Amino acid sequence: MAGVLAIALMAPAPIAPEYVALGDSYASGAGAGSYVDGSCRRSSNAYPALQGAEFPSFRFVACSGATTKSLRSQFRALTPNTTFVTITIGGNDLGFVDVLTTCTLNGDAACSKRAAVAVDFIGSQLPARLDSTYATIKQAAPHAQLVVIGYPRLFTPNDGCRTLSAVKRAALNDAADRLSDQIAQAADRAGARYVDVREAFADHGVCASDPWINALINPTKDSYHPNKAGQAAYFRALTAALR
Repeated sequence: MAGVLAIALMAPAPIAPEYVALGDSYASGAGAGSYVDGSCRRSSNAYPALQGAEFPSFRFVACSGATTKSLRSQFRALTPNTTFVTITIGGNDLGFVDVLTTCTLNGDAACSKRAAVAVDFIGSQLPARLDSTYATIKQAAPHAQLVVIGYPRLFTPNDGCRTLSAVKRAALNDAADRLSDQIAQAADRAGARYVDVREAFADHGVCASDPWINALINPTKDSYHPNKAGQAAYFRALTAALR
């Protein structure tokens, strides 16, 4: 009996579930209102905040504007005790804001040209950046389940949207598809779970009758980001993938 007690006392204590949420504005909840951190635009409506309610330890460090190259401060939240990590990242690497600005202020040709530059970046430079990002997470939190969550298309096809021309909408949706596909492949290489949200948003683009993505609004930094309903859709997709 004494031997059994000694072994029990030496056994490591079970790790309490600890969730760390990383990423950019799509993870911080920019566009969804109810901000708890103005500079990073972290929203209480964001999918990490909704998921975090289920964890005794939750670190919400996703920040608007983040790229794969600027995640160092966020990585500090990861520890060997971290058990669950989510991340949405990559859109700012290819110049999400500049692409949308170009397409909003210029004609079809300029928009298509800028989108093509983004698509080239997605194929040529983003894979290595994503691989490095996921490897860093795995190293810092070796016991954690890593879940990578992608991006939706901005527009519902054939929705008659007047915000941007059909040519511009098609170019932006194509870039979104290329981005999501590349992120999915990188997640697979890293042994992470990938959550694709494109189908969830299929009928809820910017100009849909029930939009889950903001159009051009004030403040402009919330434009073309999921609104409260969009973040709820992200949360549903995440929880469905974890079942």
